[in-house]
Amino acid sequence: MTASRREQILQAIVTTLAGTTLVGSRIWRSRVEALSRDEAPAIVVAPGVDKSVDPENGGGSSFGVLDQELMVAIAVYVRGIAPDSLADPIEVDVHSKLMADRTIGGLAFDIYPIKRTPQIEEGDQAAGWMVTEFKVRYRTSVTNISAP
Repeated sequence: MTASRREQILQAIVTTLAGTTLVGSRIWRSRVEALSRDEAPAIVVAPGVDKSVDPENGGGSSFGVLDQELMVAIAVYVRGIAPDSLADPIEVDVHSKLMADRTIGGLAFDIYPIKRTPQIEEGDQAAGWMVTEFKVRYRTSVTNISAP
């Protein structure tokens, strides 16, 4: 069975981020387990709201297509003093990699950052997340969400 366009986009983002500065292969999709100290720095890619754009007013559906918007959270996890500063070179590389091909290999017609949210946790060594939400605009067929 063919994956939905949403799943294809998420998989492509994970592939694009492989080899990110200081992270290497420590990239997970929708990870729910806590990250150990040895697993930092790391990236977690998770989907957010995925919606059709303005379907009540046509939104392309009369042409056999649906324009979609998918929010994707890219969380950079680090450990150490000043986690937001430690996350910065990783965020710079993530942004550069995602903006290099804003069509995500032809799966979308645009991707752009919406907001960044820092989260810092106390512990024996400070830990932090810098979560950047990206909006991905893409199109599917009205009858098949795995095809454009």
